[in-house]
Amino acid sequence: MTAIEQVSQELRKAASMVGTARRLLATGTMVDLSALEGKVRFICETLSSLARDEGRILLPDMEALIADLDRLAQAVAERRDPPPPADAGQMS
Repeated sequence: MTAIEQVSQELRKAASMVGTARRLLATGTMVDLSALEGKVRFICETLSSLARDEGRILLPDMEALIADLDRLAQAVAERRDPPPPADAGQMS
């Protein structure tokens, strides 16, 4: 398996892990993100060792993962510090 194939496979796994984490957070379940952290570290380290032209092939998948990670970060932040109810501050 080439490095590009390996990173592509790891990107798919990481995306799946992010989706699962977001679903679990939505149900109120605590989530351990250490495995995801390891995957992302591996992806970044491997990508940095590729030639620029090789790495560009994976750019759309990387951008999608980054967007997914941003959404996960937002879900974690909301879980930690939930926004006030929509009707908060309104007088009856």
